[in-house]
Amino acid sequence: MQRRLVLGCGPVAERAVERLAEWPGSLTVLSRRSGVVDSFREDGVAAERCAPDDETAYPDDADVVFVAADDAAVNLDAARTARERFPDAHLLAYVGSDADPDTREALTELADRIVDARTTLVDRLTELTADDAAERLHRLYRVLKSIDGTLAVVTHDNPDPDAIASALALVRIAESVGVDAEACYFGAISHQENRALVNLLEIELVNLERGDDISEYGGVALVDHSRPGVNDGLPEETEVDVVVDHHPPRAPVEARFLDLRRELGATSTLATDYLRRLGIEPGATVATALLFGIRVDTRDFTREVSVPDFEAAAWLVPHADLSVLQRVESPSMSAEVMDTLARAIRNRDVRGEALATNVGEIRDRDALAQAADRLLDMEHVRLTVVYGFKDGTVYVSGRARGTDVDLGETLREALGPIGSAGGHADMAGAQIPLGILADVGEDSRESLSRVVNDVISGRVFETLEDATRTLGVSEDGTDLTFEFPMDEW
Repeated sequence: MQRRLVLGCGPVAERAVERLAEWPGSLTVLSRRSGVVDSFREDGVAAERCAPDDETAYPDDADVVFVAADDAAVNLDAARTARERFPDAHLLAYVGSDADPDTREALTELADRIVDARTTLVDRLTELTADDAAERLHRLYRVLKSIDGTLAVVTHDNPDPDAIASALALVRIAESVGVDAEACYFGAISHQENRALVNLLEIELVNLERGDDISEYGGVALVDHSRPGVNDGLPEETEVDVVVDHHPPRAPVEARFLDLRRELGATSTLATDYLRRLGIEPGATVATALLFGIRVDTRDFTREVSVPDFEAAAWLVPHADLSVLQRVESPSMSAEVMDTLARAIRNRDVRGEALATNVGEIRDRDALAQAADRLLDMEHVRLTVVYGFKDGTVYVSGRARGTDVDLGETLREALGPIGSAGGHADMAGAQIPLGILADVGEDSRESLSRVVNDVISGRVFETLEDATRTLGVSEDGTDLTFEFPMDEW
């Protein structure tokens, strides 16, 4: 258990010390400010009103000492006393912007680390004014402040944790500039982990219906997707104010503020960067959701992960409720998902290291993604495509691992001409309208399933064959990245 001692507690350092009181371990505060002492005592913290260099009030031992008065000379006296009393403790000292050079130098030599108000201020101003990210934030603020009314922050259909968390973060940012905002979605939240996230964190989301009049909103923002009417229930002609996404767009994207960063593993990483740079406290709910969003979209930092993804997660951890996160990650699997997975295994078509499977009619679209993830664990399988149909549309979910075949491009080439498709190199999806085939009766469902199977599997496998041939072979004659024995085609 870490033992922490705070000597002096000026207004600048008070908030940081309040955070210390929330952490595990012991905390002792010695300050001349009676209001601070009384406040900490009310919170159960050992606090005493005395001079910071009054050694008689010091505890028996300390692992970390934070010298935090506003007066640099007072801090220097306290630091000298604390260093002599606790020679092995880690000593931090606050230096105000008005400290004279000699005192600043003496504190720098004495302390293990200086909390320098002048340097912190310069760094903060630089971060907010001197780079491209700063200009993005200014443009975002300008657009948000111009919203007259409530901002609808719309996720893609049937939102995943990354979309939900990004929406919550953008709502938080909008509220920080006095703009009311609501996180909205079309479809359903059916994946058991997604439901657990919403329920355990008591997240408030607005479930929109296709055809709803959105003119009551003062503005529209899209998160984790970039075009209205594509994977959401908005009319295609909807004017969009803000787009924040990490997926590569298939077509030009229009918005008053646009931030697309395909190099990031999650939109939650992008949203976290906003919060961090703007100095906005995310709170436990938003931080937990963002951390989960990053972990899910990067498959626990193993899929399309970037350095900013790790940095964002590290910044979020102290704010997140890790106990809730653990409960979110261990929900029960619904009977619908189990049934879909069973059909996916039973109907699988494996050619080389690729697997495609038709699960027929579905009720839960999220079950396709879960089946695609699970089937990727099969021996010798490195690419999976799972599809089924619902309400006149064929839904396709694909996953890849350990191959240079770009799954997003593969599905775009194979299924884009007959529907919409896209995604990342190792995680992609598609939607294909059934058209007149959707009108078949119950007695023709089996025939419809066979037609869907022939169309989807045929196109996907044919495109994969072309892709692997294009990749070529290495100098020793072996396949560079993917095995597709030609006698299986």
